[in-house]
Amino acid sequence: MLTSSPGRLARLHYLPGSFRQISPGDHVLCAISSAVIPLDMLRYWNAERQEAYATAEIATRRLMEQP
Repeated sequence: MLTSSPGRLARLHYLPGSFRQISPGDHVLCAISSAVIPLDMLRYWNAERQEAYATAEIATRRLMEQP
């Protein structure tokens, strides 16, 4: 894993059950709300859509949408 860069947006490749950091940073943005998600708090994402979500509610709502 790359070292974090404080205050910098990380680029990730989302995999089923894990993610790979492509560029250093300490957070990502929620694909729906644009909320800042610290990498150590990132729990919800979709590997097919390559999107991160801030909460379980947002992830579930996005899952229920048509592709």
